[in-house]
Amino acid sequence: MTAVPTTDPRPLTGEPLALDLVNTRWTPEGVPTDLFAGAFGLSRLEGLRLWLESTGLAARFRADKSTLVHLLTAREALARAVADPEDASARELVDAVLEHGRIRATLTAEGPGERAEFDDPSWGPAWMAARDYLDLLGSAPDRIRKCASDTCVLHFHDTSRNGTRRWCSMAVCGNRAKASRHYARTRER
Repeated sequence: MTAVPTTDPRPLTGEPLALDLVNTRWTPEGVPTDLFAGAFGLSRLEGLRLWLESTGLAARFRADKSTLVHLLTAREALARAVADPEDASARELVDAVLEHGRIRATLTAEGPGERAEFDDPSWGPAWMAARDYLDLLGSAPDRIRKCASDTCVLHFHDTSRNGTRRWCSMAVCGNRAKASRHYARTRER
C-alpha cells in the first residue's frame, strides 16, 4: 500500500495562484494525475486541503465539497484560457468565476488597500485564482508558458531576467531534454 503524502506531491509548486491551480493536473511518466481526484491515495478533499495549505489559503477557506466544485470550475476555465488566450468561450468561463467575488477598496493604517469579498466564501479560492490570472495578463502575458517538453502539461510564469525559461523544471524536464540530446549525439558517433 502506498503511503498518503503529507506534502504536496506535484512536481511543480509555487507558481502564481492561477497556474498553480492549473498544475493540479500533471502527467508523471505519461500517466494523467489529478491532485483533486485521488492522486497518491489522497481523497478529493484531502487533495483540496493540501492545495489550500500549499497556497496559503487554508486559514481563510474550508476544504469542503462546495469549494472543490467551484475550484474545479475555475481550473477548467483557467486551463482553457491559458491554453488558448484567444478562446472567447474560455474568457466567458473565467468571467463567470469572477462574478462570484469583488474587490472592496479599504483604508488601512498603511494607506489605501483592497480586500476581496465573496457572497459565498466557497467561491473564494476559485475567484482568487481567476483574479490572479487577470493580474498575470495585466503584467506579463507573454511570460505565461507551457513547459517545452512534449510529454509535460505543466505551465509556469517565466521570471527569468531575459525571459528565456523553457522548462517547468530544469531538474526534471530540462534534464531529460539535455540527457536526450546527449544520448542522440553519442549515438551519432
